[in-house]
Amino acid sequence: MIDALISGRLYGVAKRGTGKTGNTYTTAKVKVASGSGETLLCSVIAFDEKAQAALLALDDGDSVALSGSLTPKVYEDKNGATRPSLDLVAHAILTAYHVKHKRQAMTGGGDGN
Repeated sequence: MIDALISGRLYGVAKRGTGKTGNTYTTAKVKVASGSGETLLCSVIAFDEKAQAALLALDDGDSVALSGSLTPKVYEDKNGATRPSLDLVAHAILTAYHVKHKRQAMTGGGDGN
């Protein structure tokens, strides 16, 4: 497990689920650019209510930054090639919506521009 901060774009839409114990969770996929220019797919799960709400408010392609516990993985694609992937248990999420509202609060309600 690695404590990580990643950023990327939502791939598809987030989905809410309920576990066997009745607790809710939200899952999503995020496309993350690596340093080599390759795009990695990160599977995200959030248990925190605020983090879940932030994920569910996003649409496909929206930018997002996530903080949490990261586990690197490897999978075999449909062509048989080995590819890296990431799994993240998200603890905190920052979106453009959050940044805009923080700027408005700091500037006394302006649009932040």
